[in-house]
Amino acid sequence: MFEQSILSAKNPRKRWTILIATLAEIAIVGVLLLVPLIFVQSLPMADISSMLIAPPPPPPPPPPPLPAMARAAKVVPRQFKLNVLTAPVTIPKQTVIAQTGEDAPDTLVSPAGVVGGVPGGVPNGMIGGVIGSVAIAAPTPPPPPPPAPVATPTRIQVGGQVQAAKLIRQVLPEYPRLAHDARLGGIVRLKAVIAKDGTVQDLQVINGHPLLIPAAMNAVKQWIYKPTILNGVPIEVQTEVDVHFQLSS
Repeated sequence: MFEQSILSAKNPRKRWTILIATLAEIAIVGVLLLVPLIFVQSLPMADISSMLIAPPPPPPPPPPPLPAMARAAKVVPRQFKLNVLTAPVTIPKQTVIAQTGEDAPDTLVSPAGVVGGVPGGVPNGMIGGVIGSVAIAAPTPPPPPPPAPVATPTRIQVGGQVQAAKLIRQVLPEYPRLAHDARLGGIVRLKAVIAKDGTVQDLQVINGHPLLIPAAMNAVKQWIYKPTILNGVPIEVQTEVDVHFQLSS
């Protein structure tokens, strides 16, 4: 019908104008329809990833409220002022009369009690004691042990000059005839052990002329010393003895 109306126009120029305008409108509509299909806008990656990933789980439900009995009530201790009368907040239903003296019950707590005691305890008592038990004095500590005795040595070493002062009996040696004829003299040094009774025992030669040693040992064996006492006990003494052989002029 539309074509027939266009073609049936009397003016051919007007007919071509209408045809061109119609084609132009069709071209414009086609371009408007093809442009969105050609130029595709890229989707943001953040939106794509959020779409592909599963949504997070819902948050856990809040914990149930605590019961009213479980809540600890903060108790503020009441402060008392000395020499100030304060009216009571509530009047007790039953009045308790405190008893003093001998008629006072044993359930009263002693002011001298300690933390952790029990009602009816004894003043100045001990924690963990038995109620009604008899106080027993602490046992007397044992006396200190006696001092250890000082060990006394059985033998000491004393110099020859010190021990010579304790010499009680000294026998002079006999000059050997052979040494006298050979005009030999000098000192014979011996090592001796003085027993607890003062006698000389265990003689040993340190140095000296061989011709003079026998005479010196025979004389020293007869010597007697004063016993050496250490801590009230006689002990043996090891010392050195010098025997002099000197030719007379």
